[in-house]
Amino acid sequence: MAPAAIEASIVDTVEPKKDTLALPEPARQRLIRSGVDLTNGYPYRPLVPLYLQDVYQLRSAERIHEDAGARADKSKKNLFSAASKVTDLTAHIGTEIEGLQLKDLTPEQRDELALLIAERSVVFLRDQDISPQQQRELGEWFGEVEVHPQVPQVPGVPGVTVIWPDLQAQDLPANFRNPGGASRWHTDLVHERQPAGITHLHNDTVPPVGGDTLWASGYGAYEKLSPEFRKFIDGKQAVYRSAHAYLDRENPSAGPKFVERVHPLVRVHPATGWKALWVNRALTTRIVGLDKAESDLILNYLHDVYEKNADIQARFRWTAGTSALWDNRITIHSASWDYEGKYSRHGTRVTSLAEKPYFDSKAPTRRQALGLLDEDEKEALGLARDRVGDHSP
Repeated sequence: MAPAAIEASIVDTVEPKKDTLALPEPARQRLIRSGVDLTNGYPYRPLVPLYLQDVYQLRSAERIHEDAGARADKSKKNLFSAASKVTDLTAHIGTEIEGLQLKDLTPEQRDELALLIAERSVVFLRDQDISPQQQRELGEWFGEVEVHPQVPQVPGVPGVTVIWPDLQAQDLPANFRNPGGASRWHTDLVHERQPAGITHLHNDTVPPVGGDTLWASGYGAYEKLSPEFRKFIDGKQAVYRSAHAYLDRENPSAGPKFVERVHPLVRVHPATGWKALWVNRALTTRIVGLDKAESDLILNYLHDVYEKNADIQARFRWTAGTSALWDNRITIHSASWDYEGKYSRHGTRVTSLAEKPYFDSKAPTRRQALGLLDEDEKEALGLARDRVGDHSP
């Protein structure tokens, strides 16, 4: 398949690089079983847009997003009754489900899975027999599947991105001191007008040791902040940028520029109604209305809260054939590049776009909604009874 831009309106492009790496055998066998044509090379890379203005036009129109988790049965009885085992990996984030195949889920189970992801942030299912085509079809249930304008894709299956660190290492050599790539805390596609909702990564090839992925909870990060500090950031907006840069058609000599969009620092998930901190060190650049020094100070503190509280994080050890589904609206994640290029790691990823981020001052925190606040927290939030005049037993 000859490379083309992802939309015909993009005519100013750059020829993509040609890859010559040999596919790991488990990945090759999976793709062949799925009917993927590998005769023209792997992965497929589209023609890369040259100009920033063309990228801004991609998905620029407002879309109606109906959240799958918001229409689910709150008990999740259809999903849980079909599973052989459901295990929470930590108190605040991460759940593993056993005994289910993602490709066989009913509509009701898909909605309930979306709700579980919204509540637990990331859900894992091992031993999944799923093709890239089935992965995309599941992603379409959760929202419009994002087709990236320049990253490598599975040939013939637009929207299924190839996650293969060996490819990145060719352009940006990694080492122990500078692992690079996805080995940094980030959230996917924050620059979109309607950014990412659920991402589904299926790894068909993993190293025998290493290559874990870490997630952190935006619900938990927000709740780590004092009530007074929450009031300060509630309703504030920040600038979020793309991972890739492009030339400005009006001023190409100025050099590459990023796609930038303004979204709230704290957002509310439509399925749970809970507040979450929504920043990431890689792609949140500044807080609107503050001086740079003020913005940098506050953002660095928020990033530290998100990244350094181990009790709101989950670290997952992959096995071949595992799928992880997480919600970018309420998490950050980072891949551990600790196998140092000795082994391959290969997977396919589908990201479903969601609603335009919004803030609601009346929305509760996760712990508040679940009745988990202790008396000190209630008092700080003004929810406790007046202790001076309280003589109840």
